[in-house]
Amino acid sequence: MAEPAGIRVTATRRATVLLAALAALTSLRLVVAGLAPLAPDEAYYWIFSRALAPGYPDHPPMVALWIRAGTAVVGQGALGVRLLGPLAGALGSVLLFDAAERLWPPGSNPPAGGRQPGVAAAVLLNATLLAGVGTVIMTPDTPLLFFWTCCLWALARLLHSAQPAWWLAIGLFAGLALASKYTALLLWIGIGLWLLWVPSQRRWWRSPLLWAGALLGAMVFLPVVLWNASHGWASFERQGGRVGAWKPARAGQFLGELVGGQIGLATPLVFLLFVAGIGWAARRAWQDRDPACALLAALTLPGAALFVQHALGDRVQGNWPAILYPAAAIAAAGLGGRRWLRLRWPAVALGLAITLLVYVQATSFALTLPARIDPIARQLAGWGGLAKSVDAVRRAEAAGCVAADDYGIAAELARALPADVIMLGVEQRWRLFRLPAAALGDAACILVRRAGSGEPVGWREARLIGEAPRSSRDVAVQRFALWRVAGPLPSLPAALLPRYASAMP
Repeated sequence: MAEPAGIRVTATRRATVLLAALAALTSLRLVVAGLAPLAPDEAYYWIFSRALAPGYPDHPPMVALWIRAGTAVVGQGALGVRLLGPLAGALGSVLLFDAAERLWPPGSNPPAGGRQPGVAAAVLLNATLLAGVGTVIMTPDTPLLFFWTCCLWALARLLHSAQPAWWLAIGLFAGLALASKYTALLLWIGIGLWLLWVPSQRRWWRSPLLWAGALLGAMVFLPVVLWNASHGWASFERQGGRVGAWKPARAGQFLGELVGGQIGLATPLVFLLFVAGIGWAARRAWQDRDPACALLAALTLPGAALFVQHALGDRVQGNWPAILYPAAAIAAAGLGGRRWLRLRWPAVALGLAITLLVYVQATSFALTLPARIDPIARQLAGWGGLAKSVDAVRRAEAAGCVAADDYGIAAELARALPADVIMLGVEQRWRLFRLPAAALGDAACILVRRAGSGEPVGWREARLIGEAPRSSRDVAVQRFALWRVAGPLPSLPAALLPRYASAMP
């Protein structure tokens, strides 16, 4: 039967309003991305992009490719580094909308809570502080979350249409996610568990296209494996070394930080909806083997269990569980019951308000807070002022270069110092980069280290000459010791870092 014209007009208007809201949100995120200073990790990943390779000491190469693409379009500034984040957030929201609509179609069993699960899923995800911040900074989690969402969308399309060709898209997106960050292995595990758990989906094991999709994903990831094989398995060892940590005496602290951090990053009411949605989906998956609910459970519960296990021995970084959020948002959109439906819009309003406050602080540092309770200033503030102080000391000491033995400090100074200043990274990790080695001889250099970190090693001469602060509105955020060093030993790795002020687009 044909759909009534009035319903079509209402749906069109609603879609127009939603797209306009998404466009406005994306525009705001682009503004924030351009105005907020880069965090040390972002500056470090920018160096990735200036020395492209199939792998790096810490991560696969996708973040470098995204930054290289963004800076090719709008230049080497903060907006160029972050350009693809807000755009991927917008496209990912559209795909999440479609995935929820496919998983909870009208008349679905179990029925979705509310008439527009796609709207609820997309809005709830965008209301989280993690999504709000994660789309305006550039880290490996940014492409990871996007390709994870793409894969979830393709899985929803597969479940809705039963067309095996979707396995090619699923494999491609799963491979791209794994080339973004190694935690995407949980995506592959979740898909496998889903196919094993749900009787109606086991037939896919006999589909040639499933195996073709898996092969496609493996081929996308193969360059990362080959790079690791030729570099002593460097990034595999660095990331895999986290697995065996075991500190039961601090397990309570780490578990409390994990839960508290996620309450803050999801924002409290959205976190409550996410937990309730995952619990509901897991229950229906256990009782009925419902394919949609089982898929959402398979993409959240193994990861949640892994992070809890990790917290028994070490700290879980707040951004790691971001991969659970897309499926959690769709699960929350499926919640029925008046109390859950009533909670949605207050949850969205609170989440967006918190995110807006963070945006204001990140772009203006309007709130003068002690450094210990201001994580934004601890990451972003004062790098330009520090670079000016360091360069003044360099000129006073007639030193030919500046060096740092911490990757974040080195990367920030590489972007903030004048273009004619040679910037060196002196840390073992730089040996794994495609960067020119530095031949210093006996030339003097100013070495910048965290205050209180002791005397530097690897130099024939080292003399402490002072300190320099990194400040936010005249409040010291961090202090650095400045050393006059000369005569690097042969064992000291010294790489010439690319410079923001002189980098070619």
